[in-house]
Amino acid sequence: MASPTSTNPAHAHFESFLQAQLCQDVLSSFQELCGALGLEPGGGLPQYHKIKDQLNYWSAKSLWTKLDKRASQLVYQQGRACTNTKCLVVGAGPCGLRAAVELALLGARVVLVEKRTKFSRHNVLHLWPFTIHDLRALGAKKFYGRFCTGTLDHISIRQLQLLLLKVALLLGVEIHWGVTFTGLQPPPRKGSGWRAQLQPNPPAQLANYEFDVLISAAGGKFVPEGFKVREMRGKLAIGITVNFVNGRTVEETQVPEISGVARIYNQSFFQSLLKATGIDLENIVYYKDDTHYFVMTAKKQCLLRLGVLRQDWPETDRLLGNANVVPEALQRFARAAADFATHGKLGELEFAQDAHGQPDVSAFDFTSMMRAESSARVQEKHGARLLLGLVGDCLVEPFWPLGTGVARGFLAAFDAAWMVKRWAEGAECLEVLAERESLYQLLSQTSPENMHRNVAQYGLDPATRYPNLNLRAVTPNQVRDLYDVLAKEPVQRNSDKTDAGMPTTGSAGTQEELLRWCQEQTAGYPGVHVTDLSSSWADGLALCALVHRLQPGLLEPSELQELEALEATAWALKMAEHELGITPVVSAQAVVAGSDPLGLIAYLSHFHSAFKSTPHRPSPVSQASPGTSSAVLFLGKLQRTLQRSRAKENVEDAGGKKLRLEMEAETPSTEAPPEPEPGVPLTPPSQHHEGSMQAGAEDLCALCGEHLYVLERVYVNGHFFHRSCFRCHTCEATLWPGGYGQHPGDGHFYCLQHLPQPDHEEEGNDGGPESPELPTPSETSIPPGLSTPTASQEGAGPVPGPSQPSRRRIRLSSLERQRLASLNITPDSEMEPPPKPPRTCSALARQALESSFVGWGLPVQSPQVLVAMEKEEECPSSSEEEVEEEDVPLDSDVEALLTLAKTSGTMNNYPTWRRTLLRRVKEEQMKRFRKAQAIQRRLHEIEAALRELEAEGVKLELALRRQSSSPEEQKVLWVGQLLQLVQKKNSLVAEEAELMITVQELNLEEKQWQLDQELRGYMNREETLKTAADRQAEDQVLRKLVDVINQRDALIRLQEDRRLSELALGTGAQG
Repeated sequence: MASPTSTNPAHAHFESFLQAQLCQDVLSSFQELCGALGLEPGGGLPQYHKIKDQLNYWSAKSLWTKLDKRASQLVYQQGRACTNTKCLVVGAGPCGLRAAVELALLGARVVLVEKRTKFSRHNVLHLWPFTIHDLRALGAKKFYGRFCTGTLDHISIRQLQLLLLKVALLLGVEIHWGVTFTGLQPPPRKGSGWRAQLQPNPPAQLANYEFDVLISAAGGKFVPEGFKVREMRGKLAIGITVNFVNGRTVEETQVPEISGVARIYNQSFFQSLLKATGIDLENIVYYKDDTHYFVMTAKKQCLLRLGVLRQDWPETDRLLGNANVVPEALQRFARAAADFATHGKLGELEFAQDAHGQPDVSAFDFTSMMRAESSARVQEKHGARLLLGLVGDCLVEPFWPLGTGVARGFLAAFDAAWMVKRWAEGAECLEVLAERESLYQLLSQTSPENMHRNVAQYGLDPATRYPNLNLRAVTPNQVRDLYDVLAKEPVQRNSDKTDAGMPTTGSAGTQEELLRWCQEQTAGYPGVHVTDLSSSWADGLALCALVHRLQPGLLEPSELQELEALEATAWALKMAEHELGITPVVSAQAVVAGSDPLGLIAYLSHFHSAFKSTPHRPSPVSQASPGTSSAVLFLGKLQRTLQRSRAKENVEDAGGKKLRLEMEAETPSTEAPPEPEPGVPLTPPSQHHEGSMQAGAEDLCALCGEHLYVLERVYVNGHFFHRSCFRCHTCEATLWPGGYGQHPGDGHFYCLQHLPQPDHEEEGNDGGPESPELPTPSETSIPPGLSTPTASQEGAGPVPGPSQPSRRRIRLSSLERQRLASLNITPDSEMEPPPKPPRTCSALARQALESSFVGWGLPVQSPQVLVAMEKEEECPSSSEEEVEEEDVPLDSDVEALLTLAKTSGTMNNYPTWRRTLLRRVKEEQMKRFRKAQAIQRRLHEIEAALRELEAEGVKLELALRRQSSSPEEQKVLWVGQLLQLVQKKNSLVAEEAELMITVQELNLEEKQWQLDQELRGYMNREETLKTAADRQAEDQVLRKLVDVINQRDALIRLQEDRRLSELALGTGAQG
C-alpha cells in the first residue's frame, strides 16, 4: 500500500489499480489514475514513461524495475522497433493481451477490441516454467500475490487476463470493450488504408482507425476470411468443468491437488469411482486456485444412464445442447465426482457463479479440434498491404488434458510479434511469411523438455526459445499462395488430402512390383514357382518359402515338401504373425482354396512394404526391419504371455498344479486362454469345424456376423472382427493391442479393467502385465508344426473347439535335432538361481525405494544439506522483490533417502525440502498424466483415421467385385489404390502398437508409485507397534513392488534390444 504520509492522490489510485479484481474496477481505477496524472489512456509507450516519472514512490518502483528490465532488451530497440506500425488486436483473452503487450514494447500503436465487458472464466490453466518466469518478469506477484504458491503451477483464466490487462494499460494499449469485430473493410481507393467492420456502434475514432497489422485472438470459432482450417477429429470426448467456491479454510488448504489421473494407466481408481458412485470417467484433474476447479472426461453412456443427458443423439451439438442436458443432474454428477476424488475433505461443496449468475458447471465437446493451415497471410489492395496473424485458439485449439494452451499460445504471440518486427524492418513479404510458417511448424512439437533450458533468456527472438532453429524450413516460394492481391484472382491452395477416386502416379505398377518382389524372395526353393498372386500360393510352399527367407532357422526348406497345403499355409501364417509381426488378413483355407484373392494380395503387400528394403541375403531379418513394427511383434508376444499367465493361474487354482517348464510354454496345456487359431494345430482340414477355419470365414465378423471387407478385418485369437465390434463386453470401449483379455469362461473380450478374475481379488488390475514374465525374442521360435495337438482347447474360445487326437507326431528340423542332442539337462553353474526371499525387509526395501525415487526424478539430500536449505529459507530478503523459487540440486544419497522415508516426522523438520519434494512428485505425476492423455488422444485420432480408410477401402473393394466388365487397366488401378490404403492402415496400426507399449510403461510407473506410497506407510511405523498382520502386509507390498520393478526392467531390456537391433540394421544398410 502507499505510504501513510503520502498526500499524492495518484498513489491511492495506483494502489487501487494494482489490487482491483474485477475488469470494470481495473478500467475505472486506471481512468482515475490517468485523470489524476493529466494523461489520456492509450498513449503508447510515452504514456508509460510519463506514469513512471510521476509515480516514483517505493511501491511503484518495484514494478517499474521489472517492466524496464523487459523493455531494455535489445530486440525492442528502446521501443522504436515498430514506431510507424499500427496494429489491431482482436480479443482480450490471455494470448491476445500477451501479443498486445509485446507489440506495445516494440513501440507500435496498439488498439485492442473485445466483445465482452467483463472477465468471468474461473477455469484454471497449467503453466510451463517459461510462462511462470515470463509473467513474473511482468510483475505477476505485484498484481496477484498468490501467483504460483501451491504445489502445482497454474492460474485461473480470469486472474491471468486481469494481470495482462493491467500491464497492457500501463504500456499504453488502447482498449475498447463491448465491440465486436465482424470483418475487414478494404481500402476504397489508393492512398487509404485497411479498416475494421465493428458492431454495434463503435466510436468514430475507432471506426476510422486505419491499421497495417491485424492479430486475431478471437478464439477458435472466429478465424478471419482467407485462412483455411483443418479439423483434427478423434473419438467422441465429453469434458465437464466445474468450479466450487474456495473458502480458503484450513481444511481446504490441506486437501492435495490432483495433477491428473488417467484411466489409461490407473484403472483401479476409476473402477472404485464407478463402484462407489456409478460415475464412469476417463480422467480427472483438480486445481486449487481462486476456486476449486475440477475438469474431467465423462463417458456418454454413463451420462445417459445417470440422467445427465436426456437422449442420445448422433450430432454432438444436439447431444450437448442446453435442451438435452439436465442441469440438476449435471451438478449432482460433478459434485459426486469431486467429492470422491478428494475423499470428501472439501466439505460441503458450493458452486461458484458463472457470468450469468448460474452454477459454474458445464459440459463441452472436444472430439474435434481445429488447426489453421497457415499462421499468417498478407492482403493487398490499391497498394495498401495488410499483415494478418493468428494467435491463441483460432490458430490451434488446444487439447485441454495436455495443458499446452497458454504456453503455446504465448509462444505464438511471441512469434507473431517477431513477424511484425520483421515486417516493420522492411523485409520482403514472402520472406516474412516463410519465417512465420517455419516457426509455426515447431509449435505443435514444443514441450518444456525440448525447448531451451534457460528460461531466463527467453525473449522475442525465436533463437532464444527454440533450439536447432531453422527459419528457412519453409521457403518463400512455398508461401506465395498466402499473399493475396485482391485485384487479381486469388490462387487456390492445394488441399492436403488426395482424392481417393483418383489414382496416384505409379499406382498401376504396384501389383507388378509386388509380384516381382515375391518372385525374387522365393527363388531357389524347391517346388516353388510364383507366377501370379493367387494360384501360385495355394499349396502353401510359396508362403513358407517367403517366411523362411525372412526368418531362416524355423524350418528346413527340404521339410517343406513334407507338409500338406493347409498345414504349410497355417504354419506360415502363424510364424509371420509371431516372428515378423505380420497380422493375418486372410485364413489358411482361403489361401488354399483361392477364394479371397484381394485378401491374399493385401496380405502379401504387408510383407513387401515391411521388407522391401531388406538386403537379399540368407540371414535372419531383424525384428526392427524397415516398415515392419517391432512394437506390433512385441505387443503380440506380450498379449500371449499375459494370456498364458492367466491360464497358469486358472490351472493352479483349479487343481493346485505347478507351473510348467519353460520348454512347454508353447504347448496347449500352458497356452491360454486356449483360443482356436487358424491352422495352428496342424491337422487335416477335415478335423476343423470352427467358423474361422472354414474357407470364406474371414468374410464374416465373428461377433456380428456381417460381411467383412479386406480393410475392415481385425484379427484376434483366430477370428476376424470389425474394429467397431471388437470392444469390451462390459463398457464397450475400443480394445487396443496389449490392453485386453479374453475370459476363458464366457469367451468374451474385455478391457483389462473389466476382465473378470475368477477366484482372484481385483486388486492392482490397472492394465499392466499381471506377471513379471515378459516375452523374449525367442518366445515363439519353435514352429507350430512342432507343437502337440490342442486337446485341451475345448470350449475356451467364443466358438467351441472340436475334440482333437490325443497324440501327434512331432516333426523336428535338423537345427532343432542338433539343439536337442546337445541339450544340457544339468543346471548351468553360471545361471543365477531365482532370488530368495530376504530374511528381513531392509534389503528389499532399500532396492524398492531406491528404484522408486530414481524413477520419479526426485532429489535426495543429506540432513546437513537440508538444514542449510532451511537456514537460507529463514533469511529474509532485504527487498520487496519476491524470491524466485529455484530447483534443488539432485543427489543420489540413498541412505539419506531411506532415513527420510523410514523416520516418522522427519520431513516436518524440513518444510522447504518437504515442499520441494511435493512439487517434484506433482510435476512427475503431471508429466505422466500429460503423456497418457497425448497417447489417448492420438489413439482416438488413429481410430477415426482407420474408420475413414475402411470406408474408402469398402468402396474400392465393392468396385472391384461388382465391375467385372470394367477394363483390366481400370481394375489394376483400383487394386493399386487398395494396396495404398492397406499400407496406410498398416502404418497406423504400427503407430498404435508403439503407443500401447508406452502405455505399458505408464502402467508400471503408476503401480510402482502406488506400491511405494503404501510401503512407506508401513515403514514409517515403529517396529514395536507393528502387528503380525502389519508385517505380513508389508512383506506382500514389498514383493509386489519388486515384481513391478522387475517388469519395468524387463520392458526396458526389450526396448533396448529393439533399439540396438534398429541401430545394427541401420549400420548394416550403410555398409
